[in-house]
Amino acid sequence: MLVAVVGATATGKSDLAVSLARALDGEVVNADSMQLYRGMDIGTAKLSLAERQGIPHHLLDVWDVTKAASVADYQVLADRVIAGIEARGKVPVLAGGSGLYVRAALGDLNFPGTDERLRQRLEAELSARGPSPLYARLRAQDPRAAAAILPSNGRRIVRALEVIELSGRPFSATLPGYDAARSRPAAQIGLSVPRPELDRRIEARVDRMWASGFEAEVRGLAGRGLREGKTASRALGYQQMLRYLDGECTLEQAREETVRATRRFARRQESWFRRDPRISWIEGAGEELTARARAVLTPIPNEPSVPPAG
Repeated sequence: MLVAVVGATATGKSDLAVSLARALDGEVVNADSMQLYRGMDIGTAKLSLAERQGIPHHLLDVWDVTKAASVADYQVLADRVIAGIEARGKVPVLAGGSGLYVRAALGDLNFPGTDERLRQRLEAELSARGPSPLYARLRAQDPRAAAAILPSNGRRIVRALEVIELSGRPFSATLPGYDAARSRPAAQIGLSVPRPELDRRIEARVDRMWASGFEAEVRGLAGRGLREGKTASRALGYQQMLRYLDGECTLEQAREETVRATRRFARRQESWFRRDPRISWIEGAGEELTARARAVLTPIPNEPSVPPAG
């Protein structure tokens, strides 16, 4: 049985995943698309070795920042890692807020084909005109898909338009329903934080990024090709810091836009995960949160029942 800890950014998924892995004799599997990139540590709130508390973590730091992200590639990696954890008699604990990556690890997704010439044409249009015209086209052709994609996420917009043109069907129609018989057996826990508190946490996280050497991290990654990375260069915070380094805004403007963009992204994450009826939602902090999560997991064989806190 796989355990998945999901929800919006800054809700405490990584810390809870470590606590559950310690309690369940498990290992953590990353499902945050940006934590797959080597060197993108401060801006993604990647746990330090000390914060991992000796728990093995998988699928961190596996891609160079110049690689374009691929959910299909991630699914292959996740399948292999999860099978290895289960073969060792451990519990895989999936943690992340990238909705498609979570669903890929759960086995929900079958990926439509690709057409290199079509993809190149769409990417050329993206480079020449920016994401806004393509996003407007996607919104007209498939409002449901557009609602789940950030208007600035050119790569995902291009992929959605490619699938629509190839298949003649909406991109959203290629995503399967929530079928327990089809998916990998899993217990999903969603972390819910009241919006005012989540907004406060997001701003505090961005302030920690700025105070912890984020500018130096981005400068270093820029020297390793970050600007050329179709996915990594658009990551929250990194995109804004690159604009500052290029003289397009002040450092404070970059910080303020990172806060605003992250809050918008968190609302999209909440909307995405709330649509999945398989997720059990909990609130709390610290030991109380862990106790409530373990109460959700009582159906896992050989695990003692833990009553909900409070």
